Amino acid sequence: MIHPLLPFTLVGLLFGIGLYGVLARRNAVLLLIGVELMLAASGLLFVTVGSLTTDAMRSGQVLTIFVITIAAAEIAVALAVVLAVFRARGTIDLAQAGEDD
Repeated sequence: MIHPLLPFTLVGLLFGIGLYGVLARRNAVLLLIGVELMLAASGLLFVTVGSLTTDAMRSGQVLTIFVITIAAAEIAVALAVVLAVFRARGTIDLAQAGEDD
């Protein structure tokens, strides 16, 4: 069995990079990538905690499948919105979006 320090470190690293991407980036696609990294970190956390506990229902793994499903739906809708914004404005820079309105 793998020591839990490595997955927890990876979870912290993935979530930190994703949070930086959400807070620092002005490009809508890069913001979505940051959100996806944070969702991947949460999935890894669920699987790690699920493997450390003696849960007969495998709640961590099942919840991870739910998170992956939600993430796939979220990215499909978000990319459609980004594409629509790009077609309407010609840019996906989030800093300019508030100035034009």
